[in-house]
Amino acid sequence: MDIQRFISARKALGYSQKGLSGGICTQTTLSRFENNGQIPTVKILIQLCHRLNLGLGELFPEVGVEENELNRQLAQAEFNFILREYQKAEEILDKIDSTLLIEPRQHWYYDYLKGYVIALKKGTTAEAFFYFNRIIDEAPKEEMEILVLLAYTGMGILYENIGEIQKAEYFFNKAITDVYRYPIKETHDIWRLLNIMYYCGSFYANIEDYQTSDALLTHGVKICSDNHVTYYLARMTFQLAKNAVAQNKDCYEIMDLYYSTKAYAKINKNMIELKALEDFKHELMENDAFSEIVLY
Repeated sequence: MDIQRFISARKALGYSQKGLSGGICTQTTLSRFENNGQIPTVKILIQLCHRLNLGLGELFPEVGVEENELNRQLAQAEFNFILREYQKAEEILDKIDSTLLIEPRQHWYYDYLKGYVIALKKGTTAEAFFYFNRIIDEAPKEEMEILVLLAYTGMGILYENIGEIQKAEYFFNKAITDVYRYPIKETHDIWRLLNIMYYCGSFYANIEDYQTSDALLTHGVKICSDNHVTYYLARMTFQLAKNAVAQNKDCYEIMDLYYSTKAYAKINKNMIELKALEDFKHELMENDAFSEIVLY
């Protein structure tokens, strides 16, 4: 993390540590961050960066990408999962004999996919908890950090599904605490990071913490742009559009997000997003701010 860039931005705007931290955190928390590198919670860091007009991603170095081929069946199941084709992903996973997954790494990938398919189809919660807990308990964080972060996110989804919002936020926060600095090692890591950004961003939108949601989703869009990836773009910009409406932002900003989402969804033939966009359009047209605007 580029803490010096943060300090330089603070001084350039004439903020003392006391002035910047006011209403956000204690001066001691900010001092420990700047002087000792003790990183505060992501929510605090987002608020501090917002006050300095800094994007959270600006504090983290650029990362490179290298290709790596995964097990074919698991890779195909993951691709179906990315496309929200949960039934197809489930069918592939059900055909895999888990006793043949000799490598621990394969076991954890299998657990991650099984857990998410169950969570997103709102299946048996206890079974999904088992898969995510096995990753958290067994996977070495140093080597398999992305899977641990995915498991935290999955736990958050499960708790949100059953209305345990405080527990959900605990796990979503654990996921986003480290996700900004995660070094992308392979193409699949991009999709996994975007998965975390999207579901965490959606959660914070659902609890009306739009500042945190917008920061996460905007960083996700940047990851897509930097790595020329279009999957997740439509759903991220769509959530940003809904956030903008909830915050009563300028109608032209909302229109820009609407048309961006529509373009990305068409590129990827994302019929789920296109159908949802049509409903969203009708909702906008009922808003007085859009009374003289034609959306197509």
